[in-house]
Amino acid sequence: MNFLRTYTYGPFQSRRLGLSLGINILPKYKLCTFNCVYCEIGSTDQLVSPNYRIKAPPSPLFRKELKDILKFFPHLDSITFGYNGEPSLNENLLDFHKIASDVREEVEWTQKKPLLTLFTNSSTLHIQDIRERVKQFDLVLAKLDAAIDEDFRRTNNPHQEVPDIETLIDSLVKLKEEMPTNHKLAIQSLIYDSYREDFIPNKNPTNISKLALAIKKIKPDIVQIYSVARIPANYFVFSIDTTRKKQIVQEIQKIVNDQNVEISYY
Repeated sequence: MNFLRTYTYGPFQSRRLGLSLGINILPKYKLCTFNCVYCEIGSTDQLVSPNYRIKAPPSPLFRKELKDILKFFPHLDSITFGYNGEPSLNENLLDFHKIASDVREEVEWTQKKPLLTLFTNSSTLHIQDIRERVKQFDLVLAKLDAAIDEDFRRTNNPHQEVPDIETLIDSLVKLKEEMPTNHKLAIQSLIYDSYREDFIPNKNPTNISKLALAIKKIKPDIVQIYSVARIPANYFVFSIDTTRKKQIVQEIQKIVNDQNVEISYY
């Protein structure tokens, strides 16, 4: 596989997705509606409104690149969209989805077909046509790190036109209600600590309890609690330990109290 790649990276072994092939449909620079303090790909180069769109349709190279790679990985678990920012900002998201879906049908898999997965930071989901696109994916991994607006603003540093956290939570409720029954919604919450005494991290008990109540309201299929695993954008942010992650899962389970929601930590 010694060829230049425009759209794909990996495959790599993901903590949450198994063997995953990444798909980037954004520019080479980071284009996002958030500038999260913990981001593991660095600070946002271009912070934009959730109403901002780019038109970047797939070139014929995308299909060829995907086919050339997938023939080497008949045991892939996920074809995962999202890397260099918020993928729903690309107006042509479903064009990429259609090609990936078609190519997936052409491959002889040694196990079940890989999921078509989308990472989203949830900032655009209050827009109905974005939800219509997003719900086409087999698995949607939606960010929700905070359920209190102050914690949200402090943690995710959103563009000023991103709605408040209650609106984003309500949009996740709508997305779950609108998704096909065979598609799944996962809420991903990155919980971190801080070295700075003047910077309150989102591990604080009030945020965790409010987060649990938001999850109870959303009714996702999956909840994934994880923490910083690589160098974060801001030096003062660091990972919580396994014991705290386990405690947070237990606290959320107690409040959500729903056997149909799979809650785990990584």
